Amino acid sequence: MPNSLAAVLFDMDGTLVETEQHWGAALFGLARRLGGELSPAAREATVGTSMRTALGILYADLGVDREHVWEADAADVEATVAGLLAGDVPWRPGARELLTEVRAAALPTALVTTTPRALADLVIARISADLDVPPFDLTVCGDEVPARKPDPAPYLQATAALGVDPAACVVVEDSAAGVAAGLAAGAAVLGVPSLQPLAPADGLVLRDTLAGVGLADLERLVLDRDAARR
Repeated sequence: MPNSLAAVLFDMDGTLVETEQHWGAALFGLARRLGGELSPAAREATVGTSMRTALGILYADLGVDREHVWEADAADVEATVAGLLAGDVPWRPGARELLTEVRAAALPTALVTTTPRALADLVIARISADLDVPPFDLTVCGDEVPARKPDPAPYLQATAALGVDPAACVVVEDSAAGVAAGLAAGAAVLGVPSLQPLAPADGLVLRDTLAGVGLADLERLVLDRDAARR
């Protein structure tokens, strides 16, 4: 018997809202303060990763050794992002409409982001202000999990808290790390790349945008994934 859709789990930066560029601006700024220039390829590799991983990529790209002070650099980056989040936080195309439809259907939803709680709450407040109902039943942030994406731990934590089978869920992601986490958790994954290309994978459906994506499309992801595996 194929699974029916039990919950939808959304990534945040670059998936629901156009905030990924703020992280890029902060990383480019840190690189310049360190006397270098972050390459486009290195910046692309940081998308969707933890701060520790992103800084490791930045240090390797610049050829500097700052692992002993990475926490100070992380605080610098996060302070810059917090300032940028005080400005506009636009939705990604189709994201508001899809989230609204999912909530109207009373389907459980979770936000699962690598962003730390203090910064994520700034964005969640903006998302909430734009909707007539609370946008999520649950939010899981990067500083609240035992391991970050691409580890499946964040998505497994969310599905356990919602009391749903990961195999009956759809994860919506824009990054390679997020897609890997969702697939490793056992979910069907809708990949909508923003700054980073996504490679085809079993259980992954790629779309250029969430514009025009509805609840029926998410339900079909689970059914088609199960049918392909029978």
